[in-house]
Parts: sequence; C-alpha cells; structure tokens
Amino acid sequence: MKHIVVLGSTNTDMVVTGQKIPVPGETVTGGRFLMNPGGKGANQAVAVARLASEDTRCVFIAKVGDDLFGRESAARFRRDTIDAKLVVDKKNASGTALILVDAKGQNVISVALGANATLSPADIRPFERDIASASVLLMQLETPLDTVTRAAEVAHEAGVPVILNPAPARKLPRKLLKLVDWITPNESEAELLTGVKVTDAASARRAAAKLKAMGVGHVVITMGAKGAYCGDCDRLFPCRKVKAVDCVAAGDTFNGAFVVALAEGRACAEAIAFAQKASAISVTRPGAQSSVPFRREVAGQ
Repeated sequence: MKHIVVLGSTNTDMVVTGQKIPVPGETVTGGRFLMNPGGKGANQAVAVARLASEDTRCVFIAKVGDDLFGRESAARFRRDTIDAKLVVDKKNASGTALILVDAKGQNVISVALGANATLSPADIRPFERDIASASVLLMQLETPLDTVTRAAEVAHEAGVPVILNPAPARKLPRKLLKLVDWITPNESEAELLTGVKVTDAASARRAAAKLKAMGVGHVVITMGAKGAYCGDCDRLFPCRKVKAVDCVAAGDTFNGAFVVALAEGRACAEAIAFAQKASAISVTRPGAQSSVPFRREVAGQ
C-alpha cells in the first residue's frame, strides 16, 4: 500500500464564535464555545486520510505531551485510520490554540506550540524510512525548522517530492527552499518570503518567479476568495462560491487535497481543482478537522 507522510503539529483548538472579533482592550460577549482537534499538521493529515483513495494511507509524524490532549489526539488519529508516529514529550504539554471566529467566518488564532516546538531531528530518525519510501512528504512550519529541513533532506535524497505549506509565515533559508518541490503560501506568506505584495494574478506571477529563483521547484499561491495562482500554468484559478461559516481549516484542507491529487499523478490544474472543491466544502462547516470532507463528498461536487 502506498503512503503519504505528513510531518507537523497537532493541537487542541479552543474556539469562540461570535458576531465580531474584539480589538485590543475590548470584551465581546454572546459567543459560543467549542473545543476541537486542530494543528496545521494534524489538520492536513486528516485531510490526506479522508481524501486519499483506498490504496493510500496517511503516516503522520508529530510530538505530543504526556497528557489528556495527547492521548485524545492519538485516539482520534486511529479513528481516521491515520498511522500516527507520535513522540511523547514528558516535560511539555500538548499544543493548544485559541481561536476567535466572527459572523463572516474570518478568524484570529493564537497558538501555544507546547510539545510541537520540541520535535527534533533525533525524534524523527526512527521514521526516516517511512519518509524515504513515501509517495509525497507534506510539511508546515509549526515545528522546528531544523526538523523540517532534515525531513526534507531525507525525502529529497530518496527522490520523494517535498511539499511545503510555509505557515505560519516566516523567512526561510535557501538550503530548505532548494529541497522543496512544491511550495503553497497564501498571499501574506508569499509577501513575507519574496517582498512582493500579492493582490492579483500579475503580482502572484512576480512572487512565484522570485520563489523559483530561490530554488523552489513549483509554486501555488492561495489567495482566499480570489482563488489559487499556479506558477506552472501561469493562471489564477477562481475559487468556488459558497457561504462560508468558518475558514479555520480551509488552507489545510486545500493542502491535504492537493497533495493527494499530486500523489495520484494528477496534473497541477486538476490537483488545484480537486483541492478547491475540498476547501469549498470545509468552509461551510464549523471547526478544523470536523470540517474536512471525505473523498466521496468531493467526488459528488
């Protein structure tokens, strides 16, 4: 059986939904509280597991605390048939995130990385064989950069495509960028990496060219309601129009779906279309992992 490896963070999201997001010093009442599983790595692993075909499994490499949140995460991964390779941190708590969502589905997020921040190259050494034999390696930036780089080196040396979702936004060394086959920033992440303010297809083209000049193989820039720009196609793919209620895991769903499609050998245009269908479904539902659709739902769109 083929497998896709996701390396990244796992959090418990504590969400308050309300009419508006408070500004500093303001208290907004009347919201509703939810507690959901999250973390960019875990969200993307769930997306891969739910959207992959039956002959492909998801391997998820992450680190959790020796606590209730960590044990609950492991149980959830089993329910989603994810082969979770969880390293247990005896000193730090599992990651958590505080999320505020307004009536339009926009959000602000504050993350306490906890055990995610201690995932080291030594921690992933027992799983390097899983990485080297994968169809694709997908990563984000909620775990230490040296660990992301080491995993990328293992994959690159084995000829495994490396897909990097550079979130949360930060500057990245060329050493890592040269190992990346596909990079999937949003507009703000692309601007931080390149200095180009991305507002339309023309500016996305300039940002993509700069990323390729830094050593990245291929570029897809997600642009929210405007769609997704593909550097290979030199085209902005408009997004599907839906009524959004919660955009928390939209990008993670897009990335998981995109990687699944690439692993199946689909061309970038078809992979983007598949990812946009999945993401469009996710924003019509509340929560992070709870909003991620299954393959049969996307096929029905």
